[in-house]
Amino acid sequence: MAAAATCGTGAGSTGSMVAAGGKNNVTSFQRRGPRASGSDSSYSRLVSIAGTRPSVRNGQLLVSTGLPALDQLLGGGLAVGTVLLIEEDKYNIYSSLLFKYFLAEGIINGHTLLVASAKEDPADILQELPAPLLDDNVKKDFDEDACNHKTAESNIKMKIAWRYQLLPKMEAGPVSSSRFGHYYDASKKMPQELIEASKWHGFFSPEKSSSTLNIEPCSLTHGYIKLLQFIQNIIYEEGFDGSNPQKKQKNILRIGIQNLGSPLWGDDICCTENGNSHSLTKFLYVLRGLLRTSLSACMITMPTHLIQNKAIISRVTNLSDTVVGLESFIGSERETNPLYKDYHGLIHIRQIPRLNNLIYDVSDVKDLAFKLKKKLFTIELPVDGPELLLQHPPSSPHFSKWEDDG
Repeated sequence: MAAAATCGTGAGSTGSMVAAGGKNNVTSFQRRGPRASGSDSSYSRLVSIAGTRPSVRNGQLLVSTGLPALDQLLGGGLAVGTVLLIEEDKYNIYSSLLFKYFLAEGIINGHTLLVASAKEDPADILQELPAPLLDDNVKKDFDEDACNHKTAESNIKMKIAWRYQLLPKMEAGPVSSSRFGHYYDASKKMPQELIEASKWHGFFSPEKSSSTLNIEPCSLTHGYIKLLQFIQNIIYEEGFDGSNPQKKQKNILRIGIQNLGSPLWGDDICCTENGNSHSLTKFLYVLRGLLRTSLSACMITMPTHLIQNKAIISRVTNLSDTVVGLESFIGSERETNPLYKDYHGLIHIRQIPRLNNLIYDVSDVKDLAFKLKKKLFTIELPVDGPELLLQHPPSSPHFSKWEDDG
């Protein structure tokens, strides 16, 4: 992938070594080419970009989704040049929050934002972004939560089943803000000065005029054509594709698209069983082509629960790199189930990308529970007992099974 080839830490060797025989047949090594000295080095290193890190699995450049626990489930973060599809919960409460975390993480790291919506003005969305939490405050919130659960379980002695003991643990506690990913306070808004200092582009569909994107008009809805043209212009004009090098320093373009596929975009895919699926799939196909050759990452929220045709959902999934589904307990049978009384919903890891391959990867963790506390959105692993909570769950495709000591 192009993004992978242009980004990295540049930690490799700066020259090749050749062997040379001395007079006493003692082998010495000399550096071929001029020697680097000080900051004025003839060996250029790839510039590191704020808010990114290379994947330990494949070296691909990653950005945080704005939720460290979700980063871990996706293999370390969201790969640059890929699409993350969020399947919206029924009332679009928690998917909207993840969308705002993604944008807030971009502002904290100084990334350029592109916010697209057919429902809300992007300027209004930015005003609703959560405030970042300081490390001390995050640690305090996690410690208080852990203490409460420890008190409730003090009289219960349990142990993890042997088959889960050797599995790697998922980090549930906070990390330093100097590391990858940040935590946010959902009860507070991001300071206005941070928003004003950020660079962002807004696409509000009702306000946009027609465009000149070179795509057959019959293959895409009017809203999709305008949005693709807008994204294309930002990528090319601001040098995120590499053709027009960014003058000061390289940066990441974070693209957030809200409620894609809804009738507000002029799409009837949610209204009829045999909706215009070609328009949505064509949009995703063209969008992935733009992302693959640019320093950008995209999060899309989509009301897939309104799409009746499962074949269309399958095609949309295949055209997305990463797919995460949110299932809210509001109005469902699980809302009154004692097993889930401490949680607000389930998060399903449908698909994670296997980059540069024709098939997608499968996550070790499939279904987890989430809850929204006063400040933090947390992802945890439910257990079989209604009064138990696993703070550091193992990466298992199933819920943890516990056994009594006695």
